[in-house]
Amino acid sequence: MLYRRFGKLDWKVSALGFGAMRLPVIGEDQAKINEPEAIRMIRYAIDHGVNYLDSAYLYHMGQSEVLVGEALKDGYREKIRIATKLPARMVEKPEDFDRIFNEQLQRLQTDKIDFYLLHGLFKDAWHRVRDFGVLKWAEKQISRGRIGRLGFSFHDQYEVFQEIVDAYDSWVLAQVLYNYMDAKEQAGRSGVEYAAGKGIAIVVMEPLRGGKLSKEPVPVPVAKVWDTMPRRMRPVEWAFRWVWNQPEISVALSGMSTMAQVVENCEIAGRAGVGSLTAAEVKMFDEVGKAYKSLSPIPCTSCRYCVPCPQKVEIPRVFQIYNDAVMYDDMRAGKFMYNGPFGIPQDQRADQCVGCEECLEKCPQKISIPEWLEKAHQELYSDVPMGPPPPPPPKPK
Repeated sequence: MLYRRFGKLDWKVSALGFGAMRLPVIGEDQAKINEPEAIRMIRYAIDHGVNYLDSAYLYHMGQSEVLVGEALKDGYREKIRIATKLPARMVEKPEDFDRIFNEQLQRLQTDKIDFYLLHGLFKDAWHRVRDFGVLKWAEKQISRGRIGRLGFSFHDQYEVFQEIVDAYDSWVLAQVLYNYMDAKEQAGRSGVEYAAGKGIAIVVMEPLRGGKLSKEPVPVPVAKVWDTMPRRMRPVEWAFRWVWNQPEISVALSGMSTMAQVVENCEIAGRAGVGSLTAAEVKMFDEVGKAYKSLSPIPCTSCRYCVPCPQKVEIPRVFQIYNDAVMYDDMRAGKFMYNGPFGIPQDQRADQCVGCEECLEKCPQKISIPEWLEKAHQELYSDVPMGPPPPPPPKPK
């Protein structure tokens, strides 16, 4: 296992972190974790050098933290630093901070959480918990020894990210969506550089884009690009190496669902460090991205000229979800992103379109927006509750 600096702290973190959000389950019930196998996986990772474990109050319908608490018995708690998260979306009053945090300590069977994150911040959620006094509350917990350090995870635009970073001088980590397909999305590369420049550790979530960048066989246009590389690696290793090649990154989280994934990811993390890619290889990722995007059926550029829609349809987001589902051949993931707990609200979904065609006059790409909205809704909509889609198992070597 290779280790990397963790922001301002005098501590080295394993390049690979264990994300406890896609643990093996029984059937498809996300609340029924396969406890013996999940514990075996977590302990294997720790035994092979992983020293950062990420969970959250909401993962696996509240059962992820419970499982982590069990997995860290028998001396494993002393070998790992735990990160978990306050669900900012659920906070309705300041008293919720203590209620949720105390429950998390019980679930995790610990008296201290090493890294406590404000979870999934976007502008409105950040302003709400900020105004409820979350920073003052957290500092009180730090002074009592119940929280080690404070951080946040993020899902919004760069300007909001910068606002959050600048709002508090003692952030220790920022957890961001970051992979070679999303380097310009949300906080993006600009956010990575900005936070790292202030000594904040960068924790990467979705380095494999929920497993999509590790799927095999890869689409033919993408395979043709990979085949031009002088070195041969599996897609999963290329994706990890792109992240770990960058010195600003502290740790990349992987939500592993099988022991085979744990074994392979630990192996990759032992040989992929900063500067492990050539300049030509780094440049080639742009071509891989273009190859994937060539598979998108809707030529939407997310310019957002089509919004606001009179019926409140979130047109660009619908198109992005549908394009991703087709591009990565993963309609189940698309249905989760469309219908799931953090999906598109019902009053903003594609079926709210009434065909007024106001958007057609605004679209510079001349997309037949009402027709594509109808098709996207037909393929994405599901009234069956579902948990997050697990990444596919790795192809046997």
